Amino acid sequence: MIKLFADYHTHTIYSHGTGTIMDNVTAAREKGLKEIAITDHGFRHFSFGVKRENMKKMRAEIDEINEKYKDFKVLLGMECNIISRDGHIDLDDEAMKYMDIVLLGYHMMVILKGIPSFVNIYGKNYLSRINKAMAEEMRQSNTDIMINAIKKYKVNIITHPGARISMDTGRLAEAAAKVGTALEINSKSNIMTVDYLRAAAGHGVKFVINSDAHTPQDVGNFRNAVELAESAGLTGAQIINAYDS
Repeated sequence: MIKLFADYHTHTIYSHGTGTIMDNVTAAREKGLKEIAITDHGFRHFSFGVKRENMKKMRAEIDEINEKYKDFKVLLGMECNIISRDGHIDLDDEAMKYMDIVLLGYHMMVILKGIPSFVNIYGKNYLSRINKAMAEEMRQSNTDIMINAIKKYKVNIITHPGARISMDTGRLAEAAAKVGTALEINSKSNIMTVDYLRAAAGHGVKFVINSDAHTPQDVGNFRNAVELAESAGLTGAQIINAYDS
């Protein structure tokens, strides 16, 4: 049986969650977790992105909590966004100095970098939903962009792969395994299947099970994702925040 000791994808009032950092920490501790990551949305997420001026404040708050609880660890991270067709993300060196963990996902409410990226990411993806002949072309293009991103940056986790924008998750799993990036089994918006998890595992990629909590009560809510992972035959050794009991 898979047991989880950490939730590495949670949101707070610093983006569009409803709880404070401490609210999420309290919820995680009450559920017996040993680690949590605070991963609010990236700077260029329209209206929901974390404010750059809050990073220092968040870092100080987390450092204070870590000093208080010696049996619990809080990580500061960010759920970054793809912002260009070349695979650039909305995390720069200045912000990176605050980070313990970096998550990256496709989102559709992001201020992209330049008109060509709007055309190639948003425009063509929307058109591909109408023109099915474009669907496979865009699936591969989206995959190329994400692979370029994880080659350019040290990304710990790809969030909800394939859930917002279609990707070739087999190709992604192979590339992620090579650079040491984990694929998320997202308990909130998971579209993965047993067959996909088995195929991805065949590439040697690591997984992570996260809640994607936007409220404190959802922190550590892993049930459906754990059931899916177990159905696929995954073990704790294949999941970075798990162990087998």
